[in-house]
Amino acid sequence: MSTPFPFTAVVGQDDLRLALLLNAVSPAVGGVLVRGEKGTAKSTAVRALSVLLPEVAVVPGCRFSCDPAAPDPACPDGPHEPGPGVERPARMVELPVGASEDRLVGALDIERALAEGVKAFEPGLLADAHRGILYVDEVNLLHDHLVDLLLDAAAMGASYVEREGVSVRHAAKFLLVGTMNPEEGELRPQLLDRFGLTVEVAASREPDQRVEVVRRRLAHDDDPAGFAARWAHEEGAVRARIVAARELLPSVRLGDGALRQIAATCAAFEVDGMRADIVMARTAVALAAWAGRTDVLAEDVRQAALLALPHRRRRNPFDAPGLDEDKLDETLEEFGEPEDDDPGPDGPGGGGGQPPRDGSDGPQDGDTGGDTGARPEAGEDGEPQPSGAGSGEQQPARAAEPFRTKVLSVPGLGEGAAGRRSRARTEHGRTTGARRPRGALTKLHLAATVQAAAPHQRARGRSGRGLVVRRDDLRQATREGREGNLVLFVVDASGSMAARQRMSAVKGAVLSLLLDAYQRRDKVGLVTFRGSAADVALPPTSSVDAAAVRLESLPTGGRTPLAAGLLRAHEVLRVERLRDPARRALVVVVTDGRATGGPEPVALAGRAARLFAADGVASVVVDCESGPVRLGLAGQLAGELGGTAVTLDELRADSIAGLVRDVQGNSGRAA
Repeated sequence: MSTPFPFTAVVGQDDLRLALLLNAVSPAVGGVLVRGEKGTAKSTAVRALSVLLPEVAVVPGCRFSCDPAAPDPACPDGPHEPGPGVERPARMVELPVGASEDRLVGALDIERALAEGVKAFEPGLLADAHRGILYVDEVNLLHDHLVDLLLDAAAMGASYVEREGVSVRHAAKFLLVGTMNPEEGELRPQLLDRFGLTVEVAASREPDQRVEVVRRRLAHDDDPAGFAARWAHEEGAVRARIVAARELLPSVRLGDGALRQIAATCAAFEVDGMRADIVMARTAVALAAWAGRTDVLAEDVRQAALLALPHRRRRNPFDAPGLDEDKLDETLEEFGEPEDDDPGPDGPGGGGGQPPRDGSDGPQDGDTGGDTGARPEAGEDGEPQPSGAGSGEQQPARAAEPFRTKVLSVPGLGEGAAGRRSRARTEHGRTTGARRPRGALTKLHLAATVQAAAPHQRARGRSGRGLVVRRDDLRQATREGREGNLVLFVVDASGSMAARQRMSAVKGAVLSLLLDAYQRRDKVGLVTFRGSAADVALPPTSSVDAAAVRLESLPTGGRTPLAAGLLRAHEVLRVERLRDPARRALVVVVTDGRATGGPEPVALAGRAARLFAADGVASVVVDCESGPVRLGLAGQLAGELGGTAVTLDELRADSIAGLVRDVQGNSGRAA
């Protein structure tokens, strides 16, 4: 077993370490979501925390880690007789992004359930994580239904498995930790809200701190055991402090003054629901216990707000998480200081809820081989500048307010990643039939299984009540749900689109479609064309907010190389089809249909468009033509693409009915 990097050797990252320690003191806080760029010690810190957790006593032989002092009366391995337990280290269980539902919650032996009527249950990762840590790296890439399952279990402290009339329940209380890189896509707001705390991490820009990060990382890699031994004293001190804080936690008093400040803060920041108030209260209590105090102070309330509220204030995926600290201080001051009869000692390692210091104040990067560069601001990451920038270029126009759009979907029945846009065969959804399982059985179709087994009962010598079921009898339920697609935007940024008010409306429409793509769990890409060439402003990604940033800074002006834009988009789809052949594409061309530059630009654009029709790519043209005289070129382009044209007004969900539901196109070949 490899030796993890010591928790106390992590350089800086005070908020990250504090959030993890508070959850170790009080798992009722609700876990922590760690957001940050790659190479910022997210995984390193989480793995290091597991070593600091006190050992747990378990019932010998119990697969569900029951506490011998208070065994779960509904434990599938129970009932347990009173007796001494055995000590073992707290586990850290990792949930892979590609895990199945059965791997997470456990699986039933369907053959034994049908033939013998017994609950033969194989525990999953939720059972393994009971009384330990469940760690989900890249939680934003996890399928939504798995995120729902693990968050429900974390909230209820139990996991329920219901399969074809067979029910199993077991305790599942764990510290939930998720890490994510926002560049790869955001979590849905309702899922963000289920994490108790959220912290943002970034690599240090100070050379001395970065030198210390590298020095410690290399020392650990050269001699993990020796490096851990040098930090053993600090690790032991933090471990003892966690135990002391846990013992002190029930004695911490949350006075009316602190509660009033918590409620006022949540109201001032217009946080939805009451979960934020509850999480803030639990966090403030844990902060006091961590500092060795029995009273919650204003500083605890302030720190709790900074950890519990930023991710709950987002109103749409394009809002950056954060909290106005000046407004926070004004609110706390307005509603007064909570009572402070006996502050008590600050406790070992400093008070105020701060984690133990290691002599370095800056952030740290404990991950191996990570990119420690800063996440650039928009336009600083080498974003390609369109050709012909000097030809009548205008300053970027701001996008108009987004609106709810009509549903655009790909025709036919796909088999792509789960989402909310187009019809597809999925693991979840309404049952449409049955088939023989390919590989492991995941969703039993009971009626079809019984029907397959029934004719063979006499030949199999059935004599009792049970049905004699063989592996060949099992039938997998086929289900129809929704999939996420690749929505590739091809945006005309030429001079014919550059009237400021008009481009603002166009950007507002694209932003509205991006918001719709976010809600429907699509991947998105952005191709722009102007001047004499086309550029891939954003390769296909799950980060819809990255597309919004690129769109906001999009310059306009110059000629209209429509053919170049379509050809570049066709190439993007070709490459993406190799990477993810199951994900179907929807191409959204935003243009007035004009084409200029070079010989026969309109004919060239028509030939490029017919490539999409030949490949069966679903497409829609958002017609941005305005003015009293209309040429209808966007409609002609839609015909060449084999798709549909809609105007900006028709794109709105509240416009006159009778509009696009399924995008026209040849669905015989998935893009």
